[in-house]
Amino acid sequence: MSNGENGIKLEPAANQAELDRKAQELLEEKEADSRMRTYVGPMDKVIAVLLIVWTVFQLYFTTIGVISAINLRAVHCIFLLMFTFLLFPTYKKEQRKRTLPPIWDIVLIVLSIGTFGYLIMNYTRIAQSGGRVSQMEIAIAAVAIVVVFEAARRASGNLAILAAVFLAYNWFGEYLPGLLGHNGFTLKRVLITQFWGTQGVLGTGIGVSATYIFLFVVFGAFLKHSGFSKFINDFSLTLVGQTSGGPAKVAVVASGLMGMINGSAIANVATTGTITIPLMKRTGYKKEFAGAVEAVASTGGQFCPPIMGAVGFVMAEFLSVSYTVVMLAAIVPALLYYIGLLLAVHFEAKRLGLSGLSKENIPDAMKVMKEQGHLAVPLVALIGLMLAGYTPLYSAVISIFATVAASWLRKETRMTPDKIVAAIIEGSKSAISVGVCCVIIGVIIGTVTLTSMGLNMGYIILNVIDNDNIYVTGFLVMIMSTILGMGVPGVAAYVIVQAVAVPVLIGAGVLPLVSHLFCLIYACLSNITPPVAMSAYVASGIAGSDQTKTGLWAVRLGLIGFIIPFFFLDNPVLLIGVDKAATGAQTAWAIATAILGTCSLVAALEGWLIAKASIVERIVLLLVAPCLLYPGIMTDAIGIVAIAVIIAVQYMKRKKAVV
Repeated sequence: MSNGENGIKLEPAANQAELDRKAQELLEEKEADSRMRTYVGPMDKVIAVLLIVWTVFQLYFTTIGVISAINLRAVHCIFLLMFTFLLFPTYKKEQRKRTLPPIWDIVLIVLSIGTFGYLIMNYTRIAQSGGRVSQMEIAIAAVAIVVVFEAARRASGNLAILAAVFLAYNWFGEYLPGLLGHNGFTLKRVLITQFWGTQGVLGTGIGVSATYIFLFVVFGAFLKHSGFSKFINDFSLTLVGQTSGGPAKVAVVASGLMGMINGSAIANVATTGTITIPLMKRTGYKKEFAGAVEAVASTGGQFCPPIMGAVGFVMAEFLSVSYTVVMLAAIVPALLYYIGLLLAVHFEAKRLGLSGLSKENIPDAMKVMKEQGHLAVPLVALIGLMLAGYTPLYSAVISIFATVAASWLRKETRMTPDKIVAAIIEGSKSAISVGVCCVIIGVIIGTVTLTSMGLNMGYIILNVIDNDNIYVTGFLVMIMSTILGMGVPGVAAYVIVQAVAVPVLIGAGVLPLVSHLFCLIYACLSNITPPVAMSAYVASGIAGSDQTKTGLWAVRLGLIGFIIPFFFLDNPVLLIGVDKAATGAQTAWAIATAILGTCSLVAALEGWLIAKASIVERIVLLLVAPCLLYPGIMTDAIGIVAIAVIIAVQYMKRKKAVV
């Protein structure tokens, strides 16, 4: 590395292969997706064919095919369980290279097909009889639940333990006092709810997996194999690479865009982090800071429009509104989050005296757009179709085909049949673990519904605090959402919190869309919230930094994300289209002052605005940040005047220093 007038010249990392290996090990430790078995011989081909069949089935029946919702969910569940027992090892240290699956996994696959296949053939009869089931059918339900828990143990780990606690609450809750308890339920009642009803394992969770999640995960895989990831990286370099702290800003832009598409913060850190983190370290950033930047950038993609890691589509379904409504509402929180992160890396670069990358390390913008710009066509098609009124599912399927078509516009990016098959296999494999998470979440939601836990929890919170204090309610819900989201993929985390935490806010008088968005943001931010900050810990492993320090840096860099939801809790003018009474000018002014407030907060934390800030200036900046974030004429005036004074003082100090 050398510093010159034209910026930093970077040589390729000598140990990139070692970094990739380390990232893979970290990913395997934190995410079950990366611990899959590999087969040699005919079994490898059999699994590939089955994955392709599954994908074709999903694409057909979520668009033009006709199938009942319960049958779609049951067949989807059969595929999920079958692939879990074929691909996920029974225990971590199991020999993963095999010719055939173990005999016990074959038994589990037979049980999965048998139990859910029986449900498909008999569900209509049982539903028409008012839910009357025989003792044999109760036994079938018990076997199915055991099989689901074993699949969840392999694919989701801690979530299976949480679901087991909820399941136990069905019986042991009768021994708890007050609103925490209930009258108790028989084994038969619980099993009917969890398996034969539509509130358990075949409820909302698996419905989300069978539609939105699967399609958008496959769409993400097609984008990756078309070369879209390289386009995003090169585009980011041309955009911010030469500015102060360019490599960190590239990490923010590229990781945010990719995290928005793939919806997995942990996987995104492990893939893009092996490139961005060493680049930031070689530029001059501290290793803890570099790891934190990557973790925070990857995490924010889960609530960043226009795709929001597929969560936005699920939210629209729950709220029974157009996806456009959700997408518009999420724009400002995501915008402030990433502006805060970009300002943090910029101020840190200025404080440390870091320059950007040299021109020779930056690809030519026109060349990038000419050679790779066509790869953005699928994303444009997706947004355009949804804005035109088509459903997200239809739009996603068309965008998958558009990805292949767009790749053929240039020979260098052309998706050959081999690449298409690889995208199908990778996408469908990536959908397995999050799908199993959604199945086991059904146990949690089924318990919440049967026992009225959600309502009871809301009553407890609202009775403990002053009913009029919406901020204290929000604080308790924030803690609840963060805990429930720990170690769980973004979509799965949202499905949990919308069942448990969202009703509490709605009960306190918060608008439904605001409540859902509030809980979603904190569920996603659990990825950077110690002590289970998985994204930050994977990033620290790549950076070779201290886990605790990296986690704390991540909280600091993403602090605006933790704060901003409280400012739209009872005054949703910051959420575009939500506050019907607000004019366009009022919304625009609120957004502008919120951006200024974000700048003030970050400047206070980093100790830099246009020059090094004194202690007094940092305190003032910290105090006026909430004034600007809160929509109000008086508070805005105080904040603007205070920042103007600080800028004037710093400008004079800098001018004197130059003289």
